[in-house]
Amino acid sequence: MISRRRFLQHTGGALGQASLLSLIGRDLYGAKTAVSQGTAPGEVFNLKPRRPHFEPKAKAVIHLFMNGGPSQMDLFDPKPELTRNHGKSYFSKIAGEVENPQAAGALLKSPFKFAQHGQSGMWVSEAMPYFAQCVDEVVMIRSMFTTSITHEPALFNVQSGRLFPGHPTLGAWVSYGLGSENQNLPSYVVLDDPKGPPINRNQNWQSGYLPPVCQGTRFRSTGAPVLDLHPGRDVTGQMVNLERDLVGALDRIHQGHRPHQPRLGARIANYELAARMQIEASEALDLSVESSSTKAMYGIGEDKTDSYGRRCLIARRLVERGVRFVQLFIDGQIWDNHTGLKSGLRGACDRTDKPTAALLTDLRQRGLLDEVLVVWGGEMGRLPIAQLDGKKDDSNSGRDHNKNAMVTWMAGAGLKRGYTHGSTDEIGLKAVEKTVSVPEWHATLLHLLGLDSTQLSVQQNGLDERLVGIHEPDVVSDLLA
Repeated sequence: MISRRRFLQHTGGALGQASLLSLIGRDLYGAKTAVSQGTAPGEVFNLKPRRPHFEPKAKAVIHLFMNGGPSQMDLFDPKPELTRNHGKSYFSKIAGEVENPQAAGALLKSPFKFAQHGQSGMWVSEAMPYFAQCVDEVVMIRSMFTTSITHEPALFNVQSGRLFPGHPTLGAWVSYGLGSENQNLPSYVVLDDPKGPPINRNQNWQSGYLPPVCQGTRFRSTGAPVLDLHPGRDVTGQMVNLERDLVGALDRIHQGHRPHQPRLGARIANYELAARMQIEASEALDLSVESSSTKAMYGIGEDKTDSYGRRCLIARRLVERGVRFVQLFIDGQIWDNHTGLKSGLRGACDRTDKPTAALLTDLRQRGLLDEVLVVWGGEMGRLPIAQLDGKKDDSNSGRDHNKNAMVTWMAGAGLKRGYTHGSTDEIGLKAVEKTVSVPEWHATLLHLLGLDSTQLSVQQNGLDERLVGIHEPDVVSDLLA
C-alpha cells in the first residue's frame, strides 16, 4: 500500500521533472513555441518576407552607429551657461554621476562655435559643416538617456535593450520580424571598419536566441566583400548548378534524420544564401558603376573620408536591393573623448560628416528617403565638466561619460523633418523635457517598420522575450509625421 504523503511526493517530483524536460527539450531540439512572427512547429526558420503587424512607413534602416558617446553639448545642443560659468567648480553636485572622479575638473565650455541652419533653424556646431546643410531632413532628439555610464553595458543596451550579452540585437529582431525582400542577399548586413572592430566586437550584431540566420552578416568595403564567395577554379555554369543540386539533395537527406536542429537548418540556409550571393553581392558592392560625381560627394578617394564614404554608398546600394537593415561601425570608439576634446571630436567628424550628409542627400535625390530610415547616434553622452589629463590646466581636457543625456538623430520615412525634440537642463547634464528612453526609442523604430514592440517576441526558457524586455514603452508620437 502507498500512503497519501508518499503519493503526493512522487507526483510532485514527476511534475517538476516533466516541466524541466519540456524546457530542456525545447532548447536542445529547437521545438518551436508560440512566436509572433515565427514559423510552424518543426519548420526551419527562413528569411522570406513577412507581414508586419500594421502598415509600415519604412521598409529598411541604415544605422550609423558612433561608438564611444558623442558629446551632445559640443555637436547639437549648445549651452551658453557652460560658457558663462566656464572654470567654476561643479563636481560636488554630480559626484555620483562621474565614472572617473579622480580626474574630474570644473565646468567646461565647448571649444566649437554654434550656428542655426536651414529653415528649421536647428543648432549645429562648426565641427559638422556638411551635416548642417541637411538639418531640414532630420528629427533631432536632444533628450535621450540610458542606464549605464560604462561602454560595454551601454552598448548592449542600445543594441539589444539589455545591459549584458546574449540577447538579440535590433537588426536581428528586424530580420526576425520582417524577413528579407531579396532572397539573394542577407536581411541584416554589417559594414564594420577595416581599421578594426568596434567595442564588443561581433556581439553588436548577434542573433542571441533568435534563429541564427537573423544574425548580421559582415561585408567588407575593400577587397573581397565576403571571403571565399567565389570558387577557386573556373567552372561552367552547368557544373555549378549540378554541384548545387547534389549538395542540396545531400543536405535534405542529412536534415531529414535531424528534424529538430535549428542550427543545422540555419547553416544549410546560410550556405544556400552564399551560393546565391555570388552574383548579387558582387554587383551590389561594385562601386565602379557609380558616377565620379557621386563618389566625390561621399568623399571617396579622400584620405579622411574614403573608408566611411565607401560604406555609406554601399549601404545605399544594399537598401536599394532589398536589404532590410544595414549597420555601419567605426573602429574602436573614436567618439570617446576623455582628453583632447577639440582635436578628438574634430577628427571623428572629419571622417564621418561628409559621407553622412552625402548619404542623406543621395537617398533624397533618389526618392529612397521616403521608405528608408537613417539613424545616427552612440551609446551615451558626455558630462558638462572637464576630465583632466593630469596637467594643471584644462587645455587638453575632455569629457567623461554621461548616461543622463545623449543626442540621437533620425531621418526618413514616417518622421517629421527639421524638428528638434526635447531638451536638457541649462548645462546639458540631464534630459528634462520630453525625455526618450532606450526602450521608447526601440519601440518607435519598430513602429515605423510596422512592428508592435510588445508583440514581436519569442519564447525562451518559458518567457516571452522581446527587444523592449518587460517594458511596454510608448511610441514617441511627437517624432512622427
